[in-house]
Amino acid sequence: MKKEQRIDRLRRRLRAEPREWRVEELAAMYEVSPLTIRRDLAEMAKRKLILRTHGGCIVADQVADSPYYRHISVNFEYKSMIGRLAARQLRAGQSILINDGSTCFHLASHLGGCAPLTVYTNSIAMISELSRFPGIRISVLGGEYDRDLFYLVGSMMERILEMLEFDIVFLGTDGIDEEGRCLVGDADVARVTEVMLRRGRKRILLADHTKLKAGGSVAYASLEDFDAWITTPGLPRETARAFDPMTTIMEAQPCREE
Repeated sequence: MKKEQRIDRLRRRLRAEPREWRVEELAAMYEVSPLTIRRDLAEMAKRKLILRTHGGCIVADQVADSPYYRHISVNFEYKSMIGRLAARQLRAGQSILINDGSTCFHLASHLGGCAPLTVYTNSIAMISELSRFPGIRISVLGGEYDRDLFYLVGSMMERILEMLEFDIVFLGTDGIDEEGRCLVGDADVARVTEVMLRRGRKRILLADHTKLKAGGSVAYASLEDFDAWITTPGLPRETARAFDPMTTIMEAQPCREE
């Protein structure tokens, strides 16, 4: 079957059964290699027919009004690289907190080999991803629900967090300014994220290099507050030198399979 024929059949199949599809099941369905399907999905994503998820895709029409899934698909490869390296920092039996950021979602996608783990999160979207993995105990932090970004936030969560402590806290950010401050777009989110940061014995920031001067108006932390920053190659050399005394900078690398 030629590539365009296969892409057309993929498009029709995905629209006929609206759900998240995995690369492996599509490869088996069309009797091609997973690598071929990944290339087809990359082309379909370029044409804005689908949004990629870790290990698969979802039809773009299904989430056209969902800012969250659009965030997940932006810089998909970078975020997946970060998620893979972040998962390698874990040991079996740990209790961790993963906040609702789109980069943090990609960490959740790589936890299959890390069990047993206890994972706390305020992300509703992350629950189905974590549920795929036996041995992952999931605890959802309560709060006010954001319908657009599928997370919980608010003063109720702050009170809950004050009673908890985690081996590792993984946090994202909307942007990092030239002084190394981590920024988000909302004061309530900043306040909750600051509390999350305090509850971790170890604190790791997950943010690709494009987050440098990317946006956000409210600071919740500085790079100095993190034990490590997992990012991607691409930081300007002078910026890396300036930030190096603040935290341990870890560069994630591409995987040949992706």
